Amino acid sequence: MPMSTRSIIWFRRDLRICDHPALLAAIAESDEIVPVFILDPKLIKTAGSKRLAYLGQSLRLLDESLDNKLHVIAADQIDALKQLQQKYGASNVHISAEYEPYGAKRDEAIEKAGIKLIRTGSPYAVAPGRVLKPSDQTPYRVYTPFYRAWLAHGWRKPAEKPKDIAAVTPSKDERNFPDWRLPDGTVLTPAGELNAIERFKYFQKNGLDNYDEARNLAGIDGTSKMSAHLKWGEIHPRTLLAPLGQSKGHEVYRKEIAWREFYADVLFNNPHTESDYYAPQFAKMRYDPPGDKFKAWCEGKTGYPFVDAAMRQLVSEGWMHNRTRMVVASFLVKDLHLEWQLGERFFREHLVDYDVASNAHGWQWTAGCGTDASPYYRVFNPIEQGKRFDENGDYVRKYVPELAHLNGIEAHEPWEVLDGYIKDYPERIVDHATERLESLARLDEIKASKPLPPTK
Repeated sequence: MPMSTRSIIWFRRDLRICDHPALLAAIAESDEIVPVFILDPKLIKTAGSKRLAYLGQSLRLLDESLDNKLHVIAADQIDALKQLQQKYGASNVHISAEYEPYGAKRDEAIEKAGIKLIRTGSPYAVAPGRVLKPSDQTPYRVYTPFYRAWLAHGWRKPAEKPKDIAAVTPSKDERNFPDWRLPDGTVLTPAGELNAIERFKYFQKNGLDNYDEARNLAGIDGTSKMSAHLKWGEIHPRTLLAPLGQSKGHEVYRKEIAWREFYADVLFNNPHTESDYYAPQFAKMRYDPPGDKFKAWCEGKTGYPFVDAAMRQLVSEGWMHNRTRMVVASFLVKDLHLEWQLGERFFREHLVDYDVASNAHGWQWTAGCGTDASPYYRVFNPIEQGKRFDENGDYVRKYVPELAHLNGIEAHEPWEVLDGYIKDYPERIVDHATERLESLARLDEIKASKPLPPTK
């Protein structure tokens, strides 16, 4: 009787079984697969408690999809893979290709150690590095032309769900599921592939058609909530793109997925921008040292209700509405004159959907030092943004109980209301109008030393 052939499928940012080309490739070449997730000490150290708790849930749900055959190993990755290869006689290790700096370097080191990695698919509809300017084959630096070229490039339709998954049964010492607990009072979006599919179906029915209008309103459930599912690969962007038509709402949602792919492409081509300036002249700007004002920002106690609601949402839910991500980022850099990396690191600690490229370049875009067709110094007004995108004050009242007694738009300006501060809401730590002028003055200083391109 011939020996059965086995292949390892190493799960990383692809914790699903549907639309998973690497899984299909492993199944196709072997009688049995060895599904494994390796707990990476370096990533665990930087992940933050909320993201780890979410990952723990996601791994258990993936395990259920694999009929409780997922190997979860806490060890050095090279050692773990070599031991599995030896134990099961598996020569090939199948993976989804990684493009961000840490993952790409890790895979390179594993191959140098003599482990053959077979890459099939990636976490993107179009892999970073593929979309190039036709004129000179260089990467795009601006989103809109990238988006047009990305659309023209196109992507494959979602891969089929495997009909049958024959997997080896792990031993007891290969079932090291982590017991990462959520901090008290924290509520996370449900993890796992089935929850991702369920939520996307709900969004298609209830939010997609008017997404272009609803996505900016912080107080309603108007976004797809796919970011954490995409971060862990519980759903693939192709699955989200497949049902989209040409209506305004569908087009704006397609553009949001393209932003994620654009930022991945920018980081792939400029790996230093994970923590360094994309536009280097901004490193010369005068910034203030972090102190009490940074602490107030982190705790949601700046005295600006829309900013504070967003920061408290982040800490309690591991997620923040996209509109408010821009508002709090602008407030940190423009009103408090702090470097964007401080905010990026705080987001990295608390966001369940933390994505290295989207986080670094979302911050740089708002700070004015990232990719932008018109690199003018954009300053968000935290009061007007709140009035516009949380008109009834529902978002503020939900996350800032000290202002729950105020009605409607009053919640955005408690200083204008007689009893605005009766529940000890903090006074404003800075005056926005004054700090806006100060931030523009600091911009002029670096313009004088190295002129920026003219604004349109």
